[in-house]
Amino acid sequence: MTDATNGTTTTNKLRTTRFRVPAVLFSYRTEVAIAAAIVVLLLAVGMFVPAALSMGNLQNIIQAAAPLIIMSLGVLLVVVTGGIDLSVGSVFSLTGMVTALAMASGADGLTASAAGLAVGLVFGSINGLLVTVVGLAPFVVTLITYAVAGSLAFIVTNGRSMPIGAPDFWLLNSGEIIPGIPNHLLFCIVLMVALEYVLRKVVVGRWFYAVGSSAIAARLLGIPVLRIKFAAYVASSLLASFAGLLTVSYILNAEATAGASLMLQAIAAVVIGGASLFGGTGSAIGAVLGALMITCIQNGVNLIGVNSFWQGSVTGAAILLAVLIDRFSNKNRI
Repeated sequence: MTDATNGTTTTNKLRTTRFRVPAVLFSYRTEVAIAAAIVVLLLAVGMFVPAALSMGNLQNIIQAAAPLIIMSLGVLLVVVTGGIDLSVGSVFSLTGMVTALAMASGADGLTASAAGLAVGLVFGSINGLLVTVVGLAPFVVTLITYAVAGSLAFIVTNGRSMPIGAPDFWLLNSGEIIPGIPNHLLFCIVLMVALEYVLRKVVVGRWFYAVGSSAIAARLLGIPVLRIKFAAYVASSLLASFAGLLTVSYILNAEATAGASLMLQAIAAVVIGGASLFGGTGSAIGAVLGALMITCIQNGVNLIGVNSFWQGSVTGAAILLAVLIDRFSNKNRI
C-alpha cells in the first residue's frame, strides 16, 4: 500500500513539474521571444564581424547597457501605472553635473553621490505631486521637468564638462562587491530580480498593475492610487539619477548632454520589453531585455560600420513596431 501511494505521489510530482515549466515559459513568452531575437541579432552581426561574439565585446555591451537598464526599470513603473516620464534623460544629465560640481567643491564621493540622488528625489517628487495632487497630464508635467532639468544641467557649470575629482569613484561602477561580478552588472541583476519579485509576488506590486489597468476600479477596491503613482515617479527619477552616477563613475567625467538620447531609449526598452503604453502590463525582465536589445543594435551598427546617425532611426523604428504590436494585441483581446 505504501509503495502504491509513493508511486502515485511521484507520478503527480512529475506531472506537476511537466506542466509547471511550460506555464512559466508561457507567462514570459514575450521575454523569451526578445531573448531569442537578441541571440539571432548577435549571430547575424557575428557573421559579418566575428569579434561581435567575443567575450570582450559582450562585456562591452553589458557595460554600455547598464545605465539604460537601470533607467528603464524606473520608467517601467511609471508606464505600468498608465503614465509616462519624459524627464529621465535630463535628470540623468543633471545628476552627473551636480555630482561633479559637489566633488569640485570639496565633497567626498559619498556626499557627492547623495547630492546627485537628491536631484532624482526632488524631480521625482515634483512629477508625482503635479500628476497626483494637481492633476496635470503626465506628458505635460514630465515635458516641463525635462526642459527644466536639462536647462539646469547647463546652468550649474555654464555648460562645461566636469571631471570627477574623487580618485576611487570609479569603484561604484567597475569595482566588485562580489568577487568576479562587476558592480554595474550586480546592480542590474539585483534591481531586476527585486523589482520583478515585487511586481509579481507582493501585494503592493500588484497594485501598480491594477492602477494602470483601471485607476477608477483600483480606487473602488481601496488601493491608494495617488500614492502608487507618486511612488512610481519618484522611483523613476531616483533610478535615473543612479544610472547617471554609474555613468560618471565609469567615464569619470560629467557632460550636460549625457542623457540627451536616453529618455527615448528607456521608453523604447520598456515598450519593446512588452509593457503597454496603455498601462497595466510589463515586466522587469522584459525592460532589461529591451534595453539589451537596443544596446546590441547600437553595438552592431558600430561594428558593421554603418553611419552612427542611423541609430536614432533604428530606435524609432523599434518603438513603432513595438507600439503597433501592442495596439493590435489589445484589439484582439477586446
